[in-house]
Amino acid sequence: MFEGAYTAIITPFGRDGGVDYGKLRELIERQVAGGMDGIVPVGTTGESPTLDIEEHEKVIETCIEAAAKHIKVIAGTGANSTAEALELTRHAIGAGADGTLQVTPYYNKPNTTGLIRHFTAVADLGLPTVLYNIPGRTGREIPMDAVVELAKHPKIVAIKEAGGSVDRVSQIVTRCKLTVLSGDDSLTLPMMAVGGAGVISVASNVAPKAVADMVHAALAGDWVRARALHQQYYRLFTDLFLDTNPIPVKAAMAMMGLCEEVYRLPLCEMDGKLKEKLTDCLKQLKLV
Repeated sequence: MFEGAYTAIITPFGRDGGVDYGKLRELIERQVAGGMDGIVPVGTTGESPTLDIEEHEKVIETCIEAAAKHIKVIAGTGANSTAEALELTRHAIGAGADGTLQVTPYYNKPNTTGLIRHFTAVADLGLPTVLYNIPGRTGREIPMDAVVELAKHPKIVAIKEAGGSVDRVSQIVTRCKLTVLSGDDSLTLPMMAVGGAGVISVASNVAPKAVADMVHAALAGDWVRARALHQQYYRLFTDLFLDTNPIPVKAAMAMMGLCEEVYRLPLCEMDGKLKEKLTDCLKQLKLV
């Protein structure tokens, strides 16, 4: 259902610190033009921790309206409170989202049974659900046995793997039927080589066509072209993580004139030397 190239879209802020919904629409139009299959708003890259509920819901609504059926919208509606995840997901259903991205509950670190009950409760609402495994952010990996059990649910259709393990992708695709999407740009091609079906990308905020072309080439079995694009953009894939995501990608987009470089605390601008390295990367790729 969700194979292909998806952008973990940033949330652009104006100089006043508010969400710039007009700019958000422009960014989505750029994703459509770049050939992306969909967008994923208010995830990690969308700075969901510092959006209030009203902003969170309006960002999702804006994305769905701007996508206008051209591309899919998988709404980030996860939380470490099941009640909050259910509330946000019900809103996404009403707004017309194609799916929901559900991050592993963070900080409270539930046990395996709690994880299964949490994800099942969200999936029971009926919206196609993408599990989001990112232990570096949440402090808790979704255990493989839990993934296998959750894959039996008819509405749990995919998993975003951002744990840095290609071997784990192999385990998933050999043990259950879930679409696996890479959550690490630099590992998209290796993960697809062992059975992954695409990516939820940070780098496609900057270079949507390149990411879309790489993923679509791999899906078509054109590994020579996919590998060439991977190698060409590999430095971008890694340099966008010189600092905590989404600081570098917003800095890069600001250099390209795509958004203001505005964050909400506790996120702030990157170190000057790191920014120089990122600038050099963009120049080498002729993005600035």
